[in-house]
Amino acid sequence: MSPERAELSSLASSLDQLTRRVTSLGEAAASHKDERVAGELFAVERSLVTAGRRLERLVSSLGDR
Repeated sequence: MSPERAELSSLASSLDQLTRRVTSLGEAAASHKDERVAGELFAVERSLVTAGRRLERLVSSLGDR
């Protein structure tokens, strides 16, 4: 694995962990009926999921070289 691909793969893993933490916070806010905070956190979660998918596609494409 190239150093560039290894670094991007590591970033993808970190992003996945961050996404899970944001999801957990959103679920906690929703369970406490804090819809405003929950809504914002779920919007952040969607953005992080999208970023994670793009990063994973990039990592995969680097493996094709």
